[in-house]
Amino acid sequence: MEKWYNVGKIVNTHGVRGEVRVISRTDFPEERYKAGSTLYLFQEKEGHPVELTVESHRKHKNFDLLTFKGLHDISEVESFKNGILKVNETQLGDLEEGEYYFHEIIGCEVKTNDGEEIGSIKEILTPGANDVWVVKGTKGKEILIPFIDEIVKEIDVENKLIIIEPMEGLLS
Repeated sequence: MEKWYNVGKIVNTHGVRGEVRVISRTDFPEERYKAGSTLYLFQEKEGHPVELTVESHRKHKNFDLLTFKGLHDISEVESFKNGILKVNETQLGDLEEGEYYFHEIIGCEVKTNDGEEIGSIKEILTPGANDVWVVKGTKGKEILIPFIDEIVKEIDVENKLIIIEPMEGLLS
């Protein structure tokens, strides 16, 4: 069975020339959205994905704006709203040491270096200089963990375990 990985969600159209607004969920927008890249559109009411080839990409505010080959009118892409853009596992490239795909990190259990259970990672935010992991705490509270060397000490994706050394105030 094929595995698919989220790249982004189409939230709206932009203009009248077939451009769509995407909320990105990838660490590699320059690779995923470059001209010629293949993305697959999954929609709720469709039984199979639609293969799309990226024609152009640009950033606008907090969105990635994409056009697809052969689709140059708003009427051709309007039905794409709320669709999820994905890539197949065969499209995943090899990462360098210390780099991870989101799907490898999401779901990992987080513990302190003293063995205290913090919770599990449910989402990854990419606000700027470093990623921020959103942890659903064992007591129900959300905890934000910056992905920086001073805090994240060990990542074991095979065993879905991450060891952190929390700085003062991080867990309170």
